[in-house]
Amino acid sequence: MIFPSKLRATLAALAIVGAFGTGTADAADSSLYDLQPCPDSLAAQGGAEPSRKWDLSLSPYTFHWSGPSPEHKPVRLVSLDRQLQGGRFCGLALFSNSFGQPSAYGYVGQQWNNIFGNPKLFSKVSAGLIYGYKGKHKDAIAFNSSGVAPAIIPSLGYTFSPQESAQVFMLGTAGLTFAYVRSF
Repeated sequence: MIFPSKLRATLAALAIVGAFGTGTADAADSSLYDLQPCPDSLAAQGGAEPSRKWDLSLSPYTFHWSGPSPEHKPVRLVSLDRQLQGGRFCGLALFSNSFGQPSAYGYVGQQWNNIFGNPKLFSKVSAGLIYGYKGKHKDAIAFNSSGVAPAIIPSLGYTFSPQESAQVFMLGTAGLTFAYVRSF
């Protein structure tokens, strides 16, 4: 059962992603695999077609720069990115923040491959809105207004196979989030 606070977080996350616009799904095949939630204008016209359509990220661990704190709770994250032409993507992350509050991050971003000449290394940066830091923890992220704040999150990743990779997300002055990524 979804509790009211989780329901509010889920609805807010959907509203954030909806604010980025919706693309069009292929009318010939309306399966979820071919769903296109990203704005059409986000794709880089003439850019390379992605080798995959979706990335599912799972993160069981976040390291905080400040070290363990009695207030910190385990951070659990799941995100889904839709890949677009030219290394661009959009996505939604649902997570419990460092204070145990249900949170969401709706974003758009860019990926660069072959970092330092290594075909297995890639880098990403995403920008969007985070929802969920409320109450006494509202000041834990900058520019937070009514539980919603802008965010820019860079990451560095390593590809193990065409379907599997790992990423480290840099959370500014807060810490690092480690994730396993499955592409399909």
